[in-house]
Amino acid sequence: MAKSILKSIGAILLGFIVGAALSIGTDVVLTKTGIMIGDPFRDNPGWLILIIIIYRFIFNATGCFITARTAPNKPMVHVLIIGIVGTILGIVGSVTMWDKAVAWYNVSIILISLPSAWLGGKLFILKHKQA
Repeated sequence: MAKSILKSIGAILLGFIVGAALSIGTDVVLTKTGIMIGDPFRDNPGWLILIIIIYRFIFNATGCFITARTAPNKPMVHVLIIGIVGTILGIVGSVTMWDKAVAWYNVSIILISLPSAWLGGKLFILKHKQA
């Protein structure tokens, strides 16, 4: 039982780390190349902010796919935990950084957390059924 809980925690942490590392890494590259303005973020053009939201969704789904793959059981439960925690973190981040970004970006980061988590888990399940 304890071993399963540790594996669950590890799978969830791994998914978070992968999603965060991909997002932060891409942000750094975009900032270093001058494509993205880091501070204040709201000064970025709308099309770029939309692209950032899209890659965050994809990277979150990727991290959740990995979580589902490494979860000892019930992969969808594991990814939904990430989705719920991500939503909470998105709310906290949006409240604390509200004046740094445009409102629709803050709201979208909150809204994409659960769907991207669900998609990552669902893609794993669909792939697993085919194998």
